Amino acid sequence: MTSCPALFISAPSSGAGKTSITAAIARSHARRGRHVRVFKTGPDFLDPSILERASGRPVYQLDLFMGGFAHCQGLLARAAAEADLILVEGVMGLFDGNPSSADLAAAFGLPVVCVIDASAMAQTFAALATGLARYRPELHHCGVIANRVGSAAHGRMVGEGLPDDLPLIAALPREPRLILPERHLGLVQALEQPGLDGQLDAWADAWEAGLRPGFDFKPTRFEASDAAAPAPLLAGRRIAIARDAAFGFIYAANVDLLRELGAELSFFSPLAGEALPECDAAWLPGGYPELHADGLAANAGFFTGLHAHAAAGRPLLAECGGMLALLDTLTDAQGRRHAMAGLLPGRAHVQSRLAALGLQAIAWPEGPLRGHSYHYSTLETPLPPLAVASNPNGGRTAEALYQSGSVRASYVHHYFPSNTEAIAAFFAG
Repeated sequence: MTSCPALFISAPSSGAGKTSITAAIARSHARRGRHVRVFKTGPDFLDPSILERASGRPVYQLDLFMGGFAHCQGLLARAAAEADLILVEGVMGLFDGNPSSADLAAAFGLPVVCVIDASAMAQTFAALATGLARYRPELHHCGVIANRVGSAAHGRMVGEGLPDDLPLIAALPREPRLILPERHLGLVQALEQPGLDGQLDAWADAWEAGLRPGFDFKPTRFEASDAAAPAPLLAGRRIAIARDAAFGFIYAANVDLLRELGAELSFFSPLAGEALPECDAAWLPGGYPELHADGLAANAGFFTGLHAHAAAGRPLLAECGGMLALLDTLTDAQGRRHAMAGLLPGRAHVQSRLAALGLQAIAWPEGPLRGHSYHYSTLETPLPPLAVASNPNGGRTAEALYQSGSVRASYVHHYFPSNTEAIAAFFAG
């Protein structure tokens, strides 16, 4: 068992500023030379890219459905063994979803702080904060953070009615210049924000200025997982992975697992004009091919290489945006139609409204896998589904899994550690 200071950062709802507060704390400590490890609750690729830049270290997901308790326990224990501080950013509101942020905080005994947007309230701030803290008594709330206060006096006012065991940890001002740009699916990726480091430093400055005296991070005890390391089932296999602004939705745990299985990984950027490297298998992750369709189409060697790879019968996994890049055509949100690789029959259209969202459980021929779906595009294809996913919470999102020769594709973003053996069997061919 290892002890490390830790904090679980949640809120009453989305939009309160969890990511900016988490990033501010991480950058504040990282720039003082502290080893900070940040985790994100639930499926997300965009917030972690910001948090990784803030902390200077990879950000992993903690999800009791996708990864399970033992997997999450192992991630936290390994982080605690090396870190000076662990931060976990929640998802949506504290009690939203199943499993919720509260479920995760309770499972690992993480101290909770709620970020509340105080911009349109005064004394009600204390009532809301107290209600959140008392709703599930098994959670340990160590304080509350007021975000977007209008003045120093406003910051003092919102904290006046808080009980002694729920102190106001910090009050941060409303700063429109610190708002991060967004697009469909969420925040703009960190690699697309040239001024991000300056903004993160400004956030850290605001955190340090708004921090109340006397607050300190409490040590939390983390138990090691007894899960055994996977067998090197992919030893000697080379897997090519597309990674750039068009294909950036990659879980760090997925990459780790492939390496633990013994695979040699070769990353390449289709947008930089790079062709598919020589490899035994390939993975096209999700991302934004619709925003970079012209750049992808200009790289003829990329599409040619994919065709040669599939013709040779080598495994190719394409997820969400990766799948869209394999279709005949992709129509973007402005109505422009782009020719894609033509490796899978069908066409996709990006729309202005959300098309699907939800956790997913899906049965691959090699075994069951878990993941999630989140996209604004719709797909038309004559391919019959190899399998259809289900939503553990009963939602309508139920994505299809398609197979054409050695190519496997779906809107599902798969979480590889949910079934190590199935992933190894597929990539082994």
